[in-house]
Amino acid sequence: VQLQASGGGLVQAGGSLKLSCVASGSISTFNVVGWYRQAPGKQRELVALISNVGSTTYADSVKGRFTISRDAIQNTVNLQMNSLKPEDTAVYRCRGMGRSEYWGQGTQVTVSS
Repeated sequence: VQLQASGGGLVQAGGSLKLSCVASGSISTFNVVGWYRQAPGKQRELVALISNVGSTTYADSVKGRFTISRDAIQNTVNLQMNSLKPEDTAVYRCRGMGRSEYWGQGTQVTVSS
C-alpha cells in the first residue's frame, strides 16, 4: 500500500486548505492514519490522528481549526485546515499505521502573514 499526499499550497493567514492522503489500496488496512508536520529547524510533530472507528486526536495548536476525516469509499483521509496561521507553515505528511507503517510524501503548506 502506498500513500499519496496532496493539497498543499500558499495561502494567506486566515485562509483554508484541504490536504488529502489517498491510499493505493484500502485505507481500512490502517488502524490509524495521522497527519504530521515539520517546519524548518523544528522537530516533526503530530497534527491529527483518526482511527478506523472514527476516533480523533488533535494537537492543542490546531484544535478548533483543523478537522481530520476518513472516507473508506475513496480510500482517503482528509485534513481540513481553517483559520490558518503563519506558524502552520510546514511540510505535512500522512502516516498509516497498522500491521506495518507507511508514510506518504510531503506536501508543503505555506501561510503568509
